[in-house]
Amino acid sequence: MRMLPRGAACGAALLAMVFFAAGCGVYSASSGRVDENIKRVYVDYFENLTSQPNIGVDLTDEVISAIQEDNTLKVVPEESADSIITGRVTQYNLQEQFARQDLTVTEYKVQISVVLTFTIKETGETLFANKKFSGNGNYVLDDPQGTTEETARAEAAGEIVRDILAQVVEGW
Repeated sequence: MRMLPRGAACGAALLAMVFFAAGCGVYSASSGRVDENIKRVYVDYFENLTSQPNIGVDLTDEVISAIQEDNTLKVVPEESADSIITGRVTQYNLQEQFARQDLTVTEYKVQISVVLTFTIKETGETLFANKKFSGNGNYVLDDPQGTTEETARAEAAGEIVRDILAQVVEGW
């Protein structure tokens, strides 16, 4: 096996660290470079195409809260908005995840999907259209730690909200 000289190995390690550090900076949720055409955003309540009551309202509220907490964009009424986020909840699945040898289910997975469009109001230009966001969460039946379908649903919704926020805030 051929070995690199010590200086070359150190140089390669330093170069790798520089690229790694530079790559980490890309994921900042508040980059400060906000296009003025989207600074004020209206989030329309997501249409619910599932059998789960209120999931469209719940996910919309979570997206609004995440945008407000991030503070890069300002959530405003539709008449004051520069941009609009519209969407629909397209999927809510409850799947068996694990079962015992006697085929008794012990764990379930909740899967939720939404499809969103982000539009600049003045021009009608879309920053993304019909983009799918999905999330998963698991829960164990009779779990002493208290996981339930609701906690799994919240976990799945949290994944979706993080992905939406990253796309909306960093997507331009």
